[in-house]
Amino acid sequence: MSSVPPSSSGPDRRSFLQAAGVGIGALLAGAGLAGQAEAAGGAPRLRDEPFRLGVASGEPTSDGCVLWTRLAPEPLADDGHGGMPRAGYDVRWQVAEDERFRRVVRSGTVTALPELGHSVHPQVHGLRPGRQHFYRFRAQGHTSPVGRFRTAPHARSGGAFTFATASCQAWYHGHFSAYRDLVAKDPDVVFFLGDYIYEYGISAANMERNAPLPGARHERETNTLADYRVRYSLFKSDPDLQAAHAAAPWILTPDDHEVQNDYADEKSYYGLSEEDFLLRRAVAYRAYYENCPLPPLALAHGPDAQLHRRLRYGGLATLHVLDARQYRDSKPANTDEQYAPGRTMLGAAQERWLYRGLRTSDTRWNLLLQQVGMVKVTENRVDQWDGYPAARQRLLDVLGERGVAPSVVFTGDCHRSIAGDLLADFADPKSAVVSSEFLVTSIASDGDGAPTDNYTKDWMQHPWMKFYDGRRGYVLGHADAGAITAEYRAVPYIRADNQAPGISLDRFEVEHGRPGMQKVS
Repeated sequence: MSSVPPSSSGPDRRSFLQAAGVGIGALLAGAGLAGQAEAAGGAPRLRDEPFRLGVASGEPTSDGCVLWTRLAPEPLADDGHGGMPRAGYDVRWQVAEDERFRRVVRSGTVTALPELGHSVHPQVHGLRPGRQHFYRFRAQGHTSPVGRFRTAPHARSGGAFTFATASCQAWYHGHFSAYRDLVAKDPDVVFFLGDYIYEYGISAANMERNAPLPGARHERETNTLADYRVRYSLFKSDPDLQAAHAAAPWILTPDDHEVQNDYADEKSYYGLSEEDFLLRRAVAYRAYYENCPLPPLALAHGPDAQLHRRLRYGGLATLHVLDARQYRDSKPANTDEQYAPGRTMLGAAQERWLYRGLRTSDTRWNLLLQQVGMVKVTENRVDQWDGYPAARQRLLDVLGERGVAPSVVFTGDCHRSIAGDLLADFADPKSAVVSSEFLVTSIASDGDGAPTDNYTKDWMQHPWMKFYDGRRGYVLGHADAGAITAEYRAVPYIRADNQAPGISLDRFEVEHGRPGMQKVS
């Protein structure tokens, strides 16, 4: 993992750090990094169930992972504190090799503090690689649901693994029923590629889920820390999302809606002043950390968060998790600006970090986990990599270099299941294929969807495009030394209820040493 120094431009970062109100002590206590923590004396007894938001794991390594829960007996409480008193509470965690916890192999105690929304992120180490583990939490006489995770293979192992990709879960557009099918497929890891929540106000005008409106608290757009906390609680109340978190470890990266639609670096797309927007970004990033199984380095320091990182799955794959929001240039004002050679999607420092990682990776595959469409579609899709063609070309040049391991790109954002090859030069349709991209549809955003829609022709006009479907779902993947396989799965509806069955739409394979995807019968 490589850090990127915070930008020195804009308002003073110290003021935002103070506004965020999170000291190093709170971070260490919640992550279990400061020895055994103790709750504040005299804290009121928690009589109601505090584990209503479920449990989660993330960031799997060969010897452990990050665990997560958040104490919230009243998750939708208006003040954003989940019905918790303003006091610290000891939370004990256990990891076992059996579901009945007869073989507990690691345990510890962390402190859930109000500064971090009573969330905890204990980091577990010392486990055996490539093995299924079970975990749970205990607090105030209450026991959480049991979750499970599989550690990554040993660094020298070339063993296979299964995965799923998902993104874009607008709670108000429908039920998260695709997760029911995902859980049944039992992937080793889930890659979540952005838009975990949406910031928009929720009212009768955009409510498509067959459920009661969530109330006046959600009618306005999120802006404060309390707003974002309660919005996460609403989305995380979905039982299928909780089940998916409990079933496998997640590796997450945010897109724009965790903060505000189409933001770029320090710029609001909707004209907020830089100072106001950075304060909003600071509380949004903090709420993101509080509600996801992320490592301590991901906790924001004011408006800056370390979100890009690298993980390894044995000797098989290096996972490059990208941040395509925090350092990008703003949308171009004209085509001259759009094609300017210095434009960047990732920022100069993250670009160098990525290129170095691609060139030095010693695994069989490079997997890029990122937010917006990289494949060339049309010039007017300026929020995607089409708005940053010079930056895309720099990356494609590296992916095509001799000695760089074969790569596959996994992408969110587009609310459609789309697959296409990445060419060395999109101006020449006959140029070499340097990678392949699998864009995952949404879990719920845009309602039920249909196999074809108004965007089908737009996306499928080019010879390098291979697949399109507009229904809700996810990608189920398999990685081994010989190939990466991606199966597009969907559910026929999501508005009415969460009972829709999962169906297979199509499968594609990228063979090692043979650039380009092939359809699998």
